[in-house]
Amino acid sequence: QVQLVESGGGLVQAGGSLRLSCAASGPTFSSNPMGWFRQAPGKEREFVASISWSGGSTYFADSVKGRFTASRDYIKNTVYLQMNSLKPEDTAVYYCARGGDRYTDPVDQGQYDAWGQGTQVTVSS
Repeated sequence: QVQLVESGGGLVQAGGSLRLSCAASGPTFSSNPMGWFRQAPGKEREFVASISWSGGSTYFADSVKGRFTASRDYIKNTVYLQMNSLKPEDTAVYYCARGGDRYTDPVDQGQYDAWGQGTQVTVSS
């Protein structure tokens, strides 16, 4: 069973940058799309970004478009979320997830079949 472990979270000032990593172990994830979600205190978990299995296609929530990028490294079995121009409203626990076999909609959390434990990102104003 695949295991996903996020890292790279922390405290950063508004305008700063962080790069989150999601390392996969177990069965290869190279043929699966991957997604990033986040959950702020008192709010529901929401979609942030996705990257196709090939890495050639990415999709972002409007709230992060132009500021965040996603990439993946097949040798390291790792996906990344580069976050620039961070805002206080980006404060949340960030999760990576693996797209399941019937994945069609990157925004639909039900189409992801494995999740990491999350990493906290805090952006101070």
